[in-house]
This record gives sequence, structure tokens and C-alpha cells, in this order.
Amino acid sequence: MATPPAPTPQTPPDRTTAAEPARPGSRSEDVLKAHRLAHSGGSAALLQWLAGRLDGWTGVLDPKRADAPDAPSAAPRAARPGAAGLAARGVRSAVLDDDGSAVLLFALDRGRVLAAQVERPYDPAVPALLADAAVPLALVLRAEEAERRAQRADLAESRAREAVLHLLMAGRLATAHQIAETLSPSLPDPMRMYVVESRPGQRAEVSRVCRELTDGRAWIVRCPVYARHLIAFVPTDRAAASATHDPLAEALVAAVPDCVVGISAQLPLREAPAAYTQAFHALAVARGRAGHHARFGPAPEPELAAHEAGAGWAVALLAPLHTYEPRRPQDPGGQELRATVHAWLNFSSHATRLLKIHRNTLAGRLRLVESVLGMDLARLPEQAALSLALRLTPGGAGPSRFPAAQADPGAGAAPGAAPGAAPGAGAAGGLDAVLRHPHLAAWSRAQLAPLTGPDAPPGALETVRAWLRHDAQLAATASALGISVPGTRKRLTRIEGLLQRSLLRSPSARYDLWLAGRAAELAGLPVEHHPTPPRKGANALKNA
Repeated sequence: MATPPAPTPQTPPDRTTAAEPARPGSRSEDVLKAHRLAHSGGSAALLQWLAGRLDGWTGVLDPKRADAPDAPSAAPRAARPGAAGLAARGVRSAVLDDDGSAVLLFALDRGRVLAAQVERPYDPAVPALLADAAVPLALVLRAEEAERRAQRADLAESRAREAVLHLLMAGRLATAHQIAETLSPSLPDPMRMYVVESRPGQRAEVSRVCRELTDGRAWIVRCPVYARHLIAFVPTDRAAASATHDPLAEALVAAVPDCVVGISAQLPLREAPAAYTQAFHALAVARGRAGHHARFGPAPEPELAAHEAGAGWAVALLAPLHTYEPRRPQDPGGQELRATVHAWLNFSSHATRLLKIHRNTLAGRLRLVESVLGMDLARLPEQAALSLALRLTPGGAGPSRFPAAQADPGAGAAPGAAPGAAPGAGAAGGLDAVLRHPHLAAWSRAQLAPLTGPDAPPGALETVRAWLRHDAQLAATASALGISVPGTRKRLTRIEGLLQRSLLRSPSARYDLWLAGRAAELAGLPVEHHPTPPRKGANALKNA
């Protein structure tokens, strides 16, 4: 006989359920029961009911999947070769003997076989019961198979969209467009980015509503980091028309209960990383608004203000990372390390979700980056410098978003750098030199003005100073301010609304605030700067 077949998964026999005696006139009740179970509980519920009804074993065997790992081990010895022989002989049913018990086989569709083992002698109504149950069982198996195929297709599309998002964030537009064209719709350019936060389990509904409201023109992807976030690239003709009125955001909030929407400024697609940061900051503001949506306020990004003075500095700072060659082929190279530290700076320990790596792997890569660049990533000033350098070189090896700039060949050591100078003052030619540029002074003034404006709560500037001075750590900041950790968190939450930036959740504006404070000090503006004392043995991941 043919090689023994392997069955599909089935529910183990319920030996504790006594067999119900066949009653005259009960066949119609059994048929109705079988159809109801197939509709409400699927094949597993139907097979479990049959096993209890017969006080025996029931299962579905599939000769085409002889080596399937999910094949049931409890199947009778005669059942598997019998199922293969049933298909080979072209018969619809058979009864086999198996050590004093009877194995009844009924052909389903696609080569599958319903098998049942009962003790002899068995009730004459058993064959009719199995034959009647085979009809709804075949239908529900087909429906479950179609559902699994649909789930696999949805998962494949979701991962493809996530890959496009990764490519956009890495500045690889050409590859992103190639993959996106296999999906739908095309990536909009220019666009506004919408980050929608909803209740758990609502992302599918938010995605459906967003597609309907934009006539299917929004490019939508689930956030790979935050399980409650959905990201939408929306064409500008469908996006916000003003800072106070956004028809799409208002419709989303009205259609999906408790959802919150953050909206970026209008940007070209190549500025996707900046658009995401803007939308995320706007989301922090939207949580405190009655309308549950907010658009990013009018403030330039630091990389736009610093590109003229800082492009060459950034290339020089990151040169050791971009040219790093791993000792072993399986170890991460320079570009992978760059992507790792960029993800960590943006998402802290949540970077493990984005990169699909273990937290120990993340910690090991960060230690390697510290070694390659000669930086201490436990310190906020070093994090801020590295964040700015990465944003100034989004293409990986050079400032692709900005006018061409070459690293200064003489920008190596700076013997005259002061011991307390900002990061990068030595090996990369000096971050302070970049921050002294007039464009950065004007940018820093705009960034810090709300902290001393008429709407600022008492102590806003002092709170931010203490928070930055202690590497954005709540416990240390609370101790310095002499208040509780929850009190410190409440202060920073109020300041988020004042600055219209996210502080406590990553991506955070803490790097921009540190850079603004340092630039203001260098320009002689009345904003105090406190260098962070170095820590011995500090771990970057621990202090993220």
C-alpha cells in the first residue's frame, strides 16, 4: 500500500464524555448540531463533538501531508494507510479492522479523509452520523484553509510595508519605491504624515476608515514599534489645509472612538524621517486637546538649520562607523551598526521591536558603537551630538538631503578643545563650532522661547535644565528638584504641550533641547548650560 499519510490537526478524543445512544428520529437533530458547531466553533469543535458522541477517536487525515509536523500521534494504525488507499481506489468510504475496533473512513474534498475509531460492535447509526457530519466538516475545513491563506497574505503585505517604511527612514527612496509599487497605492510625494494612536485591537478599523476617507490614496503601514500606532502617508491634496482645521483628522476622530492623531508639516517624501518625528511630537500635543488631533507647529528641524555648518562635521564624526569592517562575516557591519544606534536614539529600548533583535544583542551593538566612535552613549550630550550627525547624513555615508559638503581633512584632533567642551570637539572637529553658526543661534532662540514666554508654567525652564543636566532621567531630575518622580513627570507633560514636542516618549525632543541650550550659551543668550559629569561604568541601554 502507499506510504502512510499524515493527517491534519484534530481535537484529541474526549474519553470523559459518554456516548449518547442513537435514538430513532434523532438524525435530524445531529445534522443540525453538526452544522451549528461547524459555524460557531469550526472543525475542532465539530470533531470534539463527534468524538464524544461516538465515545471514540475522530480526526482528519491528509495523505498529501505525510510528513507534516502537526500530524496527530493518536491516529489508529490502520487509519493512515487506509486513508491513502481510499483515495487510490477512488472509493468514498470504507470500514477497516484495527485490533478489535472498527475504523470508519469517509472521503472529504481535496484528498482529505474523516476517520473515526469506535469499539465493536458499534451502533448501526454511526456510519450515517459520520456521513452527515462530513458535509459541514468539508465546508468548514475549506473555509479555515482560505482564512489561513488570507492571514498569510496579510502578514506578507504587512511585512512588505514595514520594509518600505524602514527604507524610507534610511533614505533609500529608489528601493522603497520599487517595493511600494508592488503594493497599492503609490507613495505620495509631497505628503503629510499622520500618526494615529488608537485603543488596542483597533488598528485594522483605523486603517479601513483612513482608506475610505482618502479614497484609497493614503499609503498606510502599521508602526513596528508601538502596537497602538498606525502611520499614514497622505497626499497633500487630502491632508490638512490649515493648522487648526484638518478634515481627515477630524473624520478619523469622529469615526474611531478614543483615537488621537498627530500630523506633520507638508514635506517631500525624502524627508520621511523628519515627518515621522514631527507627527509623533504633534501626537503628544493632541493627547491633551479636546479635538484629539494636532498638527506640528511651525519650527525648523535642527538638521535644516545646521546643514551648512554641520554637514562636514557629521561626515567626519561618523567616518569610523561608516568604514568599520567586522572581524567575522556574521558580525554587524558599519551600516547595520548605524541603523542600530539610530533606532536606539529614536526609540530607546523599544528599538528591539523595530530591529527584531534581542535586548542583549542591542546592548552588545551599542557597546561596539561606543568603541568604534569613542563615545559614551550613557551621556545625553553624546547622544545629542550623534543624533544630529545621523540626521545630517541620512543616506548613510554623506549628507544626501543637503547641499554637498565634504569633511574637512584637517578636522581631526583639536588640541585646543576645552575639557568641558561639547561632544565632538575633538575627533570630529568640534560640535561647538557648528552650534556657533548664526542659523543655529536663531534656531535655538525659537526652540527655547516658549519656556520663558507668558504661557510657560512656573519653573518650566528650571525643570527642563535639571532634566537635561541629569541625562533626561526622571529619578535623578526629581531628586535635584526636590519633588517626587510623578510630580516631575507631570511638569514635563505640561511642558510637552507648551513646546508642542514629545519629551517623555521616544522619539523625544530631548536631543534638540540640549543642542538648543548649548547653542544659546555659545551665542551668549541668557540660558544656562550645565555640562553633564561623566559616569563611570554607565551602560547606554540602561540609561536609555
